[in-house]
Amino acid sequence: MGEPSAQMAKPKKAPERSNKSLDKVSQKGRRGPKPKVDASAVRGRADDYRLLLDNVWDQLWPPLSKVQTGDDVIGAFRDGYPGEHEFMPYLAPLILKVLKERMFPKRRSAQINFMADSLAARGLVSLRRSRDICAEDRAMMRRAHHILRCEFYVECSCGYKGHSHDHACRRCGAIIPEWLAPASWP
Repeated sequence: MGEPSAQMAKPKKAPERSNKSLDKVSQKGRRGPKPKVDASAVRGRADDYRLLLDNVWDQLWPPLSKVQTGDDVIGAFRDGYPGEHEFMPYLAPLILKVLKERMFPKRRSAQINFMADSLAARGLVSLRRSRDICAEDRAMMRRAHHILRCEFYVECSCGYKGHSHDHACRRCGAIIPEWLAPASWP
C-alpha cells in the first residue's frame, strides 16, 4: 500500500467569538418608503372631522359650494362654526383642492366623509393617499379579533347549573343581577 503523505491535514481553526449579541435590535429600519404619517392618528382625526362637519354641514355647504379661491373658503367658515379652529386658515388651500376634485361626491354624507378623510393627513400626504390610509385603517380595525359575546357559568334558583345565555339562565330566563356582574359589563 502506500505510505501516508508527509503532510498531514491542518487542524480546523475554531470559529472566532463574535462580539454581536443575539438580542440586539437592528439599526436598520424597515425596507421600502418610510411612512410620513401615523395611520391610526390620521383615521382618528378623520373620524373627528366627520363628526364636526356633520354638525355644521347644512349651514356650511351652501357658501362652500360656491368657493373659487382660498379666501372664499375662509369666508365660508367665518360664521364661527364649532370646530372652525381645526380647519381655518391653514387647511383652506386643501379644502379648495378637495372641492375641486373631479370625483367629489354629490350626496351629503358622502361629501362629509370624502372631505374629512381627505383633510385628515393635513397635507403631509396627497389627498388621495389620506383617504386610502383612512380606508386601510378602518378595514384593519374591522378584521381585528374582538369578543362577540361573554357568558357566565350560573347556578340558578330553578336548579339549572351551566353556562348562561345572553346573561340569563338558559332554563327560566332569569337575568344575572347587576351586583353579580363585572364593572365593565354594559
